[in-house]
Amino acid sequence: MTTDANTPDSGAAAAKPAAKDPWDLPDVSGLVVGVLGGTGDQGRGLAYRLAKAGQQVIVGSRSTERARTAAEELGLGVRGLDNAECARASDVVIIAVPWDGHAKTLEALREELAGKLVVDCVNPLGFDKKGAYALKPEEGSAAEQAAALLPDSRVTAAFHHLSAVLLQDPAVERIDTDVMVLGDSRADTDVVQALAARIPGMRGVFAGRLRNAHQVESLVANLISVNRRYKAHAGLRVTDV
Repeated sequence: MTTDANTPDSGAAAAKPAAKDPWDLPDVSGLVVGVLGGTGDQGRGLAYRLAKAGQQVIVGSRSTERARTAAEELGLGVRGLDNAECARASDVVIIAVPWDGHAKTLEALREELAGKLVVDCVNPLGFDKKGAYALKPEEGSAAEQAAALLPDSRVTAAFHHLSAVLLQDPAVERIDTDVMVLGDSRADTDVVQALAARIPGMRGVFAGRLRNAHQVESLVANLISVNRRYKAHAGLRVTDV
């Protein structure tokens, strides 16, 4: 029997492409990161850490004056713009606004956020005399609400479990914690993981699709209880990865 030189041998197994290394992350150093809610504690802290790591950062606020004041206080080349201009000028936009203003803010910025990589770090929480407790939005989570309101954006979820106190403290050189990153596009979650890894001590760890964001957001209520009991600024570490 003869075999055509251009026909693969039927007995030879086709070579499978090598699996992508999950820690092979893109270079994100040239991306402009906008932080909506950048004058609040969490947003301000994230802006500070990313700028200190060498990222180009813009803080956004409903008030241009407040944004510019916050940027001047942060230094490190941070710029301050109103929310709409911040969204337009950024490649990646972190949503760090209060939960009660989440939907209204995103609805108003749908056009400006079109085509952008959006990172939602908002935690829907309620508080009563027993402490913090998780709320469940109609869409399932804050991140899923963002995806529903921003159909032309690429929505991910991350940066939920970080202490605003540690983020803003210039005496803290490293924040040893993992950042749970969720999203439906590996290319997008890789970018967010890489941004997290720019901050000394942090790792970005893929934690599932966006539909799993609720339990990640909810865990913040537990961390608040930990911090109150132990007078700490607790974060998370994922073992064996």
